[in-house]
Amino acid sequence: MAIPQTEQAAGVRLLKNSTNVVSIPYRGVSYQPYAGQMTEAAITAHFAGKEAYRRTHFVILHDTGGHHAIVAIDVADREALFSPINHVEVLALPEQCVFVKDPATDCANRSALAELAEGTGVGPDQALICEGKYDHINFIYRPDPIRIRVVEVAPPDPPKLMGLVQQVLSYADLPPIRPVLERIDLRSLCESINPTAYLVPCRSGGLEDLGAPVHFLDERPEQRLDWVLVGCERSLQFHRHYYGDEPKRVEMCPRKLAKPVEGLTILKCCLLEFDIEREDNTVIVPWGADLAMVERALREMTDDIDRE
Repeated sequence: MAIPQTEQAAGVRLLKNSTNVVSIPYRGVSYQPYAGQMTEAAITAHFAGKEAYRRTHFVILHDTGGHHAIVAIDVADREALFSPINHVEVLALPEQCVFVKDPATDCANRSALAELAEGTGVGPDQALICEGKYDHINFIYRPDPIRIRVVEVAPPDPPKLMGLVQQVLSYADLPPIRPVLERIDLRSLCESINPTAYLVPCRSGGLEDLGAPVHFLDERPEQRLDWVLVGCERSLQFHRHYYGDEPKRVEMCPRKLAKPVEGLTILKCCLLEFDIEREDNTVIVPWGADLAMVERALREMTDDIDRE
């Protein structure tokens, strides 16, 4: 949950039971020294009669002992440069706050904050405060990122789709997402076959060494050998066109191999070329999907999830 700069008074209220509260952009957070008691009553009283800058929606208080508290505020007039504070909600007291300095974390990225929170053991009823890249400070309150299963074959390693998802999450304006890789090991699928030769889709798949001679479908070998095709339906179509028959085959399509689960899943299928498809909780992208297509898939998966 992010609070946009144009949010009115009701927008910052009743956040205590919300999850994934992040200030986007992080200029909405003010980091302020505090010398009083770190209690809800004392902090609320501290803001009585004070004013705030119109872009400030949250204040992180810190004392000389290294304690922190996160406070949501609102002002009477968001158009005026400064305006009296008319609402205070203490979100997190020191026992809930974990402060971390991590120059590698982009504080403007929800998924990055959620990843850091998970990596540092911040629980769903706590808050991570991060001093991150460029010395900027932001927080994620009650982190509960959306888990998305990424089903992908390997090699190559790391699996391409997982890499694309991670790259998209590094820049896209999306809810906090934690991708979880479900790796389908093609070498393991081939272990029980023991053929005289293999035929694989292309050289870029990382399957040059399978314990038997390997040939490459995209090079259209002149001689039809007694090989086993490691490929999907599209590869089988190519083989029919080239040689007029169907070989023994090891299925490698994630769409065929993925086990059904209740959570969200993204995977790829080579029968798709220019668009994405959705089947219940699974979004399928083309085998050659680019970053824009993967971002669109992630957005479609998360747009209808109410995380507030």
